Amino acid sequence: MNLKVIAFDADDTLFVNEPYFQETEQKFCALMEDYLSHQGISQELFRVEIDNLKIYGYGIKAYILSMIEAAMKISNNTIPVEVIEKIIEYGKELLEKPIELLDGVEETLQALNGKYKLVVATKGDLLDQRRKLHNSGLGHYFHHIEVMSDKQEVDYTDLLKRLEIQPEEFFMIGNSLKSDVLPVLAIGGYAVHIPFHTTWEHEKINHKVEHKNFWTFEKITDVLKKLT
Repeated sequence: MNLKVIAFDADDTLFVNEPYFQETEQKFCALMEDYLSHQGISQELFRVEIDNLKIYGYGIKAYILSMIEAAMKISNNTIPVEVIEKIIEYGKELLEKPIELLDGVEETLQALNGKYKLVVATKGDLLDQRRKLHNSGLGHYFHHIEVMSDKQEVDYTDLLKRLEIQPEEFFMIGNSLKSDVLPVLAIGGYAVHIPFHTTWEHEKINHKVEHKNFWTFEKITDVLKKLT
């Protein structure tokens, strides 16, 4: 491999994220349980989230709006303003969650620092992602931070143009096969999957990935076997 850039997803690759969303969803289901079962509420919220991706994109602010919309649909537009206020409160709590680094992250960044150009390639809200990276104390390791509206092949191709590299010089590390692996392999790059114990339903795929440029490791420090 003639690599120049090592890219890291942020949420659930560098620090904890999805468990906080699941915790908030459980509180939302409890808030709305007079209208529907918890399973029904979760399903409706997911449908609203997916429908809204093309409008709001990813991130906590989009999630807050989707919770409010789902609450209105579930209640047939009878939800009291106090419940809307509570949903907004849940969203603000999400935005203020402490940063919890995953095991081995800083060790890995320290080992790669100076050997490659390190970047963050993540989805979500720009302000929130920059806040999390700043509060994580990891920002100084990265040459570039890219908060992407999506992670399709075209998005990675655009990123590589900005980085002025070829696909075979790019190595992506992340917890999502759908977003961090498949599109990178499709454009000719290298990708590593570091599974996280929980994954948003939208990021799941139902087939096995096999490719000469792809590896799965149990923990992030294992990538050092390939890169050092």
